[in-house]
Amino acid sequence: MNEASTPFITLGNHLKYVREQSRQTLIEVSGAVEIDAQRLERIEAGIERPAEDILLLLISHFGVADREAVQLWELADYDSDMPDQIKHEGGADQQFSAKNVVMLVGFDTRSIYSDGLDIIWNKAGMTLNFTQATGPSQNLSVARIGMSYEQAEQVLHDLQQAVLRAKYIGDTKLLPPSSSHKA
Repeated sequence: MNEASTPFITLGNHLKYVREQSRQTLIEVSGAVEIDAQRLERIEAGIERPAEDILLLLISHFGVADREAVQLWELADYDSDMPDQIKHEGGADQQFSAKNVVMLVGFDTRSIYSDGLDIIWNKAGMTLNFTQATGPSQNLSVARIGMSYEQAEQVLHDLQQAVLRAKYIGDTKLLPPSSSHKA
């Protein structure tokens, strides 16, 4: 491929490097930012420039440092329209302050079904990584939830109650919120 057919090769190589350093597959990352794996592959190959919102999602998903985020934005030729999440008053070359960090949170009320669960723990708590099988030896992460040990114990208790109710009572009523849950 020549430079004309891969105008964003530097950007693509950088995004691929970041993905590989985070030890994530094309399928995992494309699922996290809700694009086709083939499209992400074209972006990483430098054939296609990611839309601004997709680039922001990739930057957020990988937790890219401020200076690196600016570099990615500029490599995509979006430097003239740099969003407030990336730019800093006084120029992009200065160190970012914590007060300029913006977190994008999307709420999705759809139910996602899982056929696998990986649990990672450390002294601070645990992370439940719900997965779906996408092939003979490949799983796609569909939801990741972190919690303290105290909350995990409450979730376990609530799940046990729900299973018992479903098994022996058969109704579909919701359990009353426990006193330890905060809205």
